[in-house]
Amino acid sequence: MSDDTTSAAGAGIDWVEAFDHYSEVYAADPFPVWDELRRREGIVSSSAFRGMWVPCRHADIVAIANDTDTFSSRQPIIAQYAPLTDFTLQVPPISSDPPYHTEVRRLLLPFFGPSRIQALRPDVDALADQLIDGFVDAGSCDGAVDFARHIPVRIIATMLGVPTTDEHQFLAWVHQLLELAPTDFLTGMQGLQEFFGYFIDQVQQRRVEPRDDLISFLLEARIEDRPLTDQEILGMCLLLLMAGIDTTWSAIGASLWHLAQHPDEQERLRAEPDLWPTAIEELLRAYAPVTMAREVVRDTDAFGCPMRAGDPLLLPFPSANRDPEAFVDPDVVDLERGENRHLAFGVGIHRCLGSNLARMELTAALQRFLERVPTFRLADPDAVRWSTGQVRGPRVLPLTWA
Repeated sequence: MSDDTTSAAGAGIDWVEAFDHYSEVYAADPFPVWDELRRREGIVSSSAFRGMWVPCRHADIVAIANDTDTFSSRQPIIAQYAPLTDFTLQVPPISSDPPYHTEVRRLLLPFFGPSRIQALRPDVDALADQLIDGFVDAGSCDGAVDFARHIPVRIIATMLGVPTTDEHQFLAWVHQLLELAPTDFLTGMQGLQEFFGYFIDQVQQRRVEPRDDLISFLLEARIEDRPLTDQEILGMCLLLLMAGIDTTWSAIGASLWHLAQHPDEQERLRAEPDLWPTAIEELLRAYAPVTMAREVVRDTDAFGCPMRAGDPLLLPFPSANRDPEAFVDPDVVDLERGENRHLAFGVGIHRCLGSNLARMELTAALQRFLERVPTFRLADPDAVRWSTGQVRGPRVLPLTWA
């Protein structure tokens, strides 16, 4: 077991009045912030990001996620300057509500079923080995740059049928659209134009020559007894590429960051293979990377707060996973934790469609790393850098081993 809580709540920031998930202080160590907010308020209205509401307790977050009539998913990301609905940007199913959401999710579900995902496991193992071959003899690597980021980008590119050699472009779009766009309108528009230009070309290629890939499948698919529009196809490609890369990249990196500080846990996982299933769930709970968003669609007094239609609302699953009302010793990472109904993949109808894929990639990446790399540690803890915004994970992670 281990306790990774450090101090960030005392950084001189008024988190109650001005909570900002783009703060580098928050990104480096959000857990004391959540502890402070749960103790003091439970749910706050931040002056940042157009007065967004931020619930912090597990029970409140679950209740909001399940109330799709009051809290719409049409704004899964909160932009500082305007609602995403002002730009008619759709990324179904994550940006949709029932009944449309139900139809789109049903359409995509077969591509993310357990058997189809498990068939990709040898590819992930081989990719992890290839990456490790490139640095294992050097005695050091950047766990985020040299390893974690490459696995999900190449696997999701393979599923979409786009060239894996374009991975640097895909990673650049992830940075532009998830980390920069919500606070930088022009950067966001540039990234979207480039993305849609690239995938319009990919769609046109499939119309001429269909392949065995997800884009070709979408071109043949029907929903509500009609074919998908080009806007729907491009929106789904955007979602799958963004969500399929950044979240798993972050989960792999955060897990390596944790294990680098706990050599005893590395040894346990090497010696006790039966421990892996619970260990993976605990690492997902403790370092859940994803915070989603909602939009209030009707005036309501929720949890004693006067919310109005149009208000943005942040849905921080990582905070729910550290709530002492929901988990015993939530800041202790217990690789043997039994009951672990974490919200790393969300909850309710929008629970992550790609959870099977993410679990498989995280398991394969960590198992291959621990099998191939000797006991490793952080080369420079102060050099670690975390992404800001609604997906949190290490972007610089210097590791070393003897």
